[in-house]
Amino acid sequence: MTGDSRPAVPEPVVPESAVPEPAAPGAAAPEPAVPEPAVLPGRSMAVCAVIGAAVMAAVDEIVFHQVLGWHHFFDRSTPAVGLLSDGLLHTAELLGLVLGFVLYADLRRRHALAPAHARAGLLLGLGGFQLFDGIVDHKLLRLHQIRYGVDLLIYDLVWNGAALVLLAVGAVLAVRARRRARS
Repeated sequence: MTGDSRPAVPEPVVPESAVPEPAAPGAAAPEPAVPEPAVLPGRSMAVCAVIGAAVMAAVDEIVFHQVLGWHHFFDRSTPAVGLLSDGLLHTAELLGLVLGFVLYADLRRRHALAPAHARAGLLLGLGGFQLFDGIVDHKLLRLHQIRYGVDLLIYDLVWNGAALVLLAVGAVLAVRARRRARS
């Protein structure tokens, strides 16, 4: 009697196929198997879509809010509130850029970036932000308009048309990338 009351733990069973063959005398030892890095097409597309949305938010903020001064993100209150809303949008776009590039660098470091999917994601992000802004912010929520005191039709057509072109090109690139990955 050993005094140990714990139940005996059975030895793990290793199948014969998992046991490596012994090396022949004089032969070099086999190289340990290094797994191929897994390319992540969906993640590559999503990460670059975040970067694309943040870049388009930056273009909107810098060009239309600051350089041209056509609108603020929230124009339904005082100019001070409009300026505050621009600052919050600018903060969100910078956080999106930082997050996107950190995730992008991680994909590159792990050799998991799928460049064709990443390009498609970038364009989808650019167009997605533009269309969301043009439809939801401008028309549904009426947070702001592109300009004030002018006929908006041509501005809306150009704004949303540019978004649709970016989305269409991104969708075509995504389909091509998917087909190429399958072949």
